Amino acid sequence: MSTSTPAPQPSSSGAPTSMPPAGRVATKDRPHGGVGDRLRLWWDALPRPTQWLVGVPFVLFMALVPILNIPVLTTVGTNFGGVMAQFGMIALIAIGLNVVVGQAGLLDLGYVGFYAIGAYTVAILTSPDSPWNQAGEGHWLGREWAWLAALPVAIAITSLSGLILGSPTLRLRGDYLAIVTLGFGEIVRLLADNLDELTGGGQGLRGVAYPRLGVTEDLPNGVFSAGNAAGTLNSGVWWYWLSLVFIVISLLFVGNLERSRVGRAWVAIREDEDAAEIMGVPTFRFKLWAFVIGASIGGVAGALYAGQVQFVIPTNFNVINSVLFLCAVVLGGQGNKLGVILGAFIIVYVPNFFLGRTELFGIPINGNEIASYRYLFFGLALVVLMIFRPQGLIPVRQKLLTYGRELYVAARRSAHVVAPRGGSDGGARPGTPAVATASGGAGGAAPVAGGPTADGPGTARSTTNEEETR
Repeated sequence: MSTSTPAPQPSSSGAPTSMPPAGRVATKDRPHGGVGDRLRLWWDALPRPTQWLVGVPFVLFMALVPILNIPVLTTVGTNFGGVMAQFGMIALIAIGLNVVVGQAGLLDLGYVGFYAIGAYTVAILTSPDSPWNQAGEGHWLGREWAWLAALPVAIAITSLSGLILGSPTLRLRGDYLAIVTLGFGEIVRLLADNLDELTGGGQGLRGVAYPRLGVTEDLPNGVFSAGNAAGTLNSGVWWYWLSLVFIVISLLFVGNLERSRVGRAWVAIREDEDAAEIMGVPTFRFKLWAFVIGASIGGVAGALYAGQVQFVIPTNFNVINSVLFLCAVVLGGQGNKLGVILGAFIIVYVPNFFLGRTELFGIPINGNEIASYRYLFFGLALVVLMIFRPQGLIPVRQKLLTYGRELYVAARRSAHVVAPRGGSDGGARPGTPAVATASGGAGGAAPVAGGPTADGPGTARSTTNEEETR
């Protein structure tokens, strides 16, 4: 019984049926040969400048979404600009948490602690209720630029806190690491609630600084102030634009890390930490880098929150919010930057979509009551997702080769070059050796048992399945 590849059968017109190039499978025969795969293959084959030409208009469109007020997306019970501003902060948190959970595979249930540290750092340095207030006249932080000056301090302190937390705890794995990070988040919240002299305790810190730009007679405090609540260009839109700038910067930074040795080390650690360590990857160092980078991005999101709300209180940094951040990462797709942004949008937008609505598609509903059950709906969504699509809405496609993109583009070009030749030589695929057939077809005559072969005279080579298996 021959195990060789049969020659392609000629079509009704007499021409042999074309076969896919070597190493490729027809789209209809692939397990996931749908529209999403085709779109991903098309995107991966584009040169980097072309991807920028496509990505920049998309980012500009996302920036204009709050102004366009698209009827399908616009919320009823709350300002759409404020919703998008909240989405920008949660998306930034999801990107930072994705570095820890999605890339390095470290289960962090206390990420809200870094978010709180960033917010309280800005509040302590700029709030008039804080004993360490450094904003205003006679202080080293000017009144107009106090928030911008406190931002790098918040990033530095959150990075340092990630380093301090990660150094002794990142030698743990799995559930033990999750419990330790959960305790860290609760410790930060309890400290903020009990250090009354520094953090204001349960009363919080008011009057947190914000960027004072666009000061006019109608807006004496600038476009970022809470007083700019009317019109299309309200404060929520401006905060959304600012968060969009930080999102783009974070995506570029994290994307470059993913394509570098650091990103490949993170993926190796996530898949099998023992195997990665045996192969020479310094796992502890790379895990610590992931923790510090994720903490710094969380600090930026906390600074944005403190500046926008202008009021910081410990109850906003509970464990429920930490689980909600993790839900955004899991829902969108762990390890995929665009996927976690989509997850953050779903987490923020869906409850606000129902607020204030009395009917949906002509059906009377109580939108406020539906929005109050958001945790129930998100929990059910996660259960369904884990059953039918555990990889998330937009799964990640890892590139573990150093020059994986260049190799992919070259292989794709070669496939297009050799594809037309497949139908002119009887269906033989270029680059593949001729295969012997039982009838001695295009692959040449089959060797006779006991006859001379390439292994030497008198050596028999059988092509049966049994001997192939042996």
